Amino acid sequence: MANVVLSEAEKAFILHGVEDELRLDGRSCKDYRPMELETDIVSHASGSARLRLANTDVLAAVKTEIDTPNSETPNCGKIEFFVDCSANATPAFEGRGGEELAVELADTLAKAYESTSAFDLTTLCILTGQQCWKLYVDVLILECGGNLFDAVSLAVKSALYNTKIPKVTAALMDGGSCDLKLSDDPYDCTRINTEHIPIFVTICKIGDACVIDPSAEETECSSVSVVISVSQRDGKSFITCTHMVGIGSLHPETLLKCIEMGISVSKCLDKTLMKTLKMEENRAELNGKREIAGFLK
Repeated sequence: MANVVLSEAEKAFILHGVEDELRLDGRSCKDYRPMELETDIVSHASGSARLRLANTDVLAAVKTEIDTPNSETPNCGKIEFFVDCSANATPAFEGRGGEELAVELADTLAKAYESTSAFDLTTLCILTGQQCWKLYVDVLILECGGNLFDAVSLAVKSALYNTKIPKVTAALMDGGSCDLKLSDDPYDCTRINTEHIPIFVTICKIGDACVIDPSAEETECSSVSVVISVSQRDGKSFITCTHMVGIGSLHPETLLKCIEMGISVSKCLDKTLMKTLKMEENRAELNGKREIAGFLK
């Protein structure tokens, strides 16, 4: 993803360091790099967030629109993902270089959110079979410094947490038509329950070792990574999607180890993210301004 060129000696140095639990930046195999989070930064969006994970910078924005439910799911709303890789994020994205990765990211998000244990679309229903809310989630990759999947999922969850949906009153008129009235008060709104929304954890296999949050240099030393989408509910973890990245393969025992590592790490990461989002929102309300909140794993 990131355009990093390493010599064989550099790759060997990274490989031997990982096997000894000593990564280039001093982290252990289960540590994330520092993160910075800022919400409510796109004025014309219903919700937005910008997350920086070391050198990876991601902006997510949510737009709400009233739509007609699908006939197969008349009591459900809709959610749609779109990812754009800026040509300035990395030289590899110049021209149409980032299109394939953008589609891969958007498809993985869509699969992760399909499960009802991850995101309850019935909460977006206005009038069964008549009207519903549709969420357009747009993601822009501003800079690519490794581990895009995790950064994107964290930015999307933060943007959804920040999303405010206007309160709407619906009534059926004569002839079966639907009359909708949206509140003009910006504070008269509903919020999305994001507690169960999944986050991605990428486990990168380097040699015989597995590491969390691979940097661009570490990704170059690996032939395969597994992305695990994990949702938290009632103290339990649920895997909503898995996605393989790279041309390599994983032994069943190694895959099981990666899944266990991903679930373990996701609990702490999700808890820290939700705590940070609440603190950042409360601080912004008290101070009357937005502030950047930083957090570690």
